[in-house]
Amino acid sequence: MNDSASSRVADTTGSYSSGENKQVLSLLLDKLLENEHQILVQKTEMGGIEAYVGSVTLEWFASRVGFASGLPLLQQNYNSQTGNIEIDADTIDEILQRPLDWSRQLPLAQYLVARKNHKFPPVLVVINQDWVDNPKAKEWDKKGRAKNSTCDFTPLDSDGKVGLLNISEDNVTIYALDGQHRLMGVQGLMQLLKAKELQRYKKDKSPDDTFITVTELMEQYQISRASLQKLPLEKIGIEFICAVATGETREEARRRVRSVFVHVNLMAAPLTKGQLAQLNEDDGFSIVARKIAITHPLFEQQEDRKPRVNWNSATVAAKSTVLTTLQALKEMSERYLGQKYPHWKPLDKGLIPMRPDNDELNQGIQEFHELFDYLAKLPSYKMLEDEDTPVMRKFSFEKDGGEGNMLFRPVGQVAFAQALGILVFKKGFSLEDIFEKLQKFDSNGGFSNMEYPQSLWYGILYDPTKKRIQIAGKDLATKLLIYILGGTEDQMERAILRKSLADARTLESKTISFEGRFVEPKKVGLPAIL
Repeated sequence: MNDSASSRVADTTGSYSSGENKQVLSLLLDKLLENEHQILVQKTEMGGIEAYVGSVTLEWFASRVGFASGLPLLQQNYNSQTGNIEIDADTIDEILQRPLDWSRQLPLAQYLVARKNHKFPPVLVVINQDWVDNPKAKEWDKKGRAKNSTCDFTPLDSDGKVGLLNISEDNVTIYALDGQHRLMGVQGLMQLLKAKELQRYKKDKSPDDTFITVTELMEQYQISRASLQKLPLEKIGIEFICAVATGETREEARRRVRSVFVHVNLMAAPLTKGQLAQLNEDDGFSIVARKIAITHPLFEQQEDRKPRVNWNSATVAAKSTVLTTLQALKEMSERYLGQKYPHWKPLDKGLIPMRPDNDELNQGIQEFHELFDYLAKLPSYKMLEDEDTPVMRKFSFEKDGGEGNMLFRPVGQVAFAQALGILVFKKGFSLEDIFEKLQKFDSNGGFSNMEYPQSLWYGILYDPTKKRIQIAGKDLATKLLIYILGGTEDQMERAILRKSLADARTLESKTISFEGRFVEPKKVGLPAIL
């Protein structure tokens, strides 16, 4: 800054142009922020709780902030190894946070390294000072109430809304109240950059003897060393609240802090799987599912018919006129196209998938579209031209009766898609040959009347005891579809499949044959191959 601007710092009320005012303000801020123990914040207040909002570097966040369970208030049963409180009769009322899941550290750190457009939401932290746990400290009055707040805030404006927060390491400790796993992930990132490798942990922080290295990540995700060096200087939003506010007793402060933690977690309802499928722009399977739901004639919105896709819920009600759900379409996409594009799935559970390139994504959309072109020609779906979906979905014993058709149930649709994905992409079958066989199978009622012993899906997708669909039979239904379409040649696989089929049709030690009679399990054979 030039000398002319510096000489005017003392007289900020003078008449300057906007450019000159900016120079003066910049100089003032530079001077104020030279102190590394102060952070520029904006003061907020909500529900009677004062807070201070700013930003810090990831490096600062990792080194200066601890886990909430480390608050001196909870030291009695604090486990420094896991970062959790050991719950017992004495500490159950003191717990501030859910147990930390250390298996998430490596995926979160990997996400920060691998994703160019990574983003963590702001964190909520508590500022504590040494005197809080000293009842004889001068900061407490004779009635045990705090004379001062643990937040040392110096306002810079006349309204006291913008100012500097003192975060000196001499007397201030900071703990993450909301953002425990974000802190864990950032600490993992710093460890990865420093040691060039990061240990993978189980939930309780016991090591599982595997690592990721910086070299592996750079090769896998084409990351430059320069971009890695910038990561510690990236900034994350941070909101500070006081461990103790002026006028509070220690117990009142503890209850307030705990209450804030509970509230921020209760208000942050996670997205449903259906909502994730609607919004996800990274997951290739979700993108394909949305495209098909909007554009394929079987599902697209038409003026003369009711919607055929439930966009939010994971289930289809008995009286609903929808054919499927967006969540089911996403799972169908994953189980069908996942046989050809397994790399669309993240390598580690908990990671956000990498969006496929446009050419591959368009190819996947085309292949999924083709599957539904064939599916729409099956007799069961051709019925939609004259019948509504509840008639095809309901079981015969339900009000007004129905076909009990597995292709009108999400679980059946998913099993169907997975079986065909394996046949087409793993075993080299053609959709044309598959659907030629399925046309005859469907015409003979192969997908209908699940509630009758004559059905292949009895005891598998239909639970005769509870008289309802059962999700647990999805994988067995997939294997049976592969078998009847000629995709199971190994004799051992066939023997295992036959036993699984007999077990599924065994109720209270009684095995039901396809003719509806009680028989020995070994009397239940596999159906004919189409």
